[in-house]
Amino acid sequence: MKKIEHVGCPFNYALGVFGDKWSLLILRDIVIYGKKTYTEFSDSRECIATNVLADRLAKLEENGLITKMKDPQNRRSYLYQPREKALDLIPVLIEMICWSAKYDEISGVPKEYLRRANEERTGLIKEIRDGFTNVV
Repeated sequence: MKKIEHVGCPFNYALGVFGDKWSLLILRDIVIYGKKTYTEFSDSRECIATNVLADRLAKLEENGLITKMKDPQNRRSYLYQPREKALDLIPVLIEMICWSAKYDEISGVPKEYLRRANEERTGLIKEIRDGFTNVV
């Protein structure tokens, strides 16, 4: 694993772990949308290139944000699951959704989701976290 240069700045560390667009979109797909397979990620509307997707999945795994395991129903395929480190980003992801909904004129955030994010954030976070079992 490539060591993240740590200079004592929390932003530098965080951006070194998950700070590029593709890594955050993959984390969004896993944590918010419940996607689990390479094919599901590659089918996302952002059209990530396959080489970039493979690289980011490997980096997220190396940095302890996700685990990769054989799919028990298709042994030629893998499933990706968030680790505790990724689930701890749920409040950050929700805050990014709220921020974007406020400033992006064409934001696609459903009104009910936005209401819950603003008025019932603790419950929403718990609901998302509870959707994942056996997280390391």
